[in-house]
Amino acid sequence: MKLSQVRAWGKARLGGRRGQNTVEYLLMLTVVVGVVLVAGVALKKFMPSLFSQIQSMISGAATSMGSGPSH
Repeated sequence: MKLSQVRAWGKARLGGRRGQNTVEYLLMLTVVVGVVLVAGVALKKFMPSLFSQIQSMISGAATSMGSGPSH
């Protein structure tokens, strides 16, 4: 195999890496979106009770602040 043939083969192989990078980024994006969706579905079960707990904590804190000694 001649050196010019090796160079041509190398350029042809390395020239296609731009598309490969795009595919890799799309695959990573797909994985991230999938993880976010799975986490969202898992958290959906706990959200109503979490929000009610936060609301009761805020209400309790506001009530205790309002009932403190006046100056």
